[in-house]
Amino acid sequence: MIELISESRCTSCNRCVDVCPTNVFDIVQGGIPVIARPDSCQTCFLCELYCPVDAMYVHPCADVHVTVDESALVAEGRLGGYSASLGWRKARAQGTEQDQMDRIFALGVY
Repeated sequence: MIELISESRCTSCNRCVDVCPTNVFDIVQGGIPVIARPDSCQTCFLCELYCPVDAMYVHPCADVHVTVDESALVAEGRLGGYSASLGWRKARAQGTEQDQMDRIFALGVY
């Protein structure tokens, strides 16, 4: 379940809002997105995968909220860790050789 949007890392690109299939996030004008409906999270990790600055943390436990500490996550290399374990290059556009989602985002057709 989504547990964290790092305020220090997030650039307010709203990519997480764009990719979330269950509308978990709300856009905040002039601020970072908020986790508005955490219980709707399907633990699909798309927000974490597509975050260009590794500001998201999705805990693999899908049924209950888990308290997380951002500094511990950073120290353990867990912010961006899921994407790295899948071979994505720091969750950036063109993260894998086959991924074409960045082209869809560039076209604005999402």
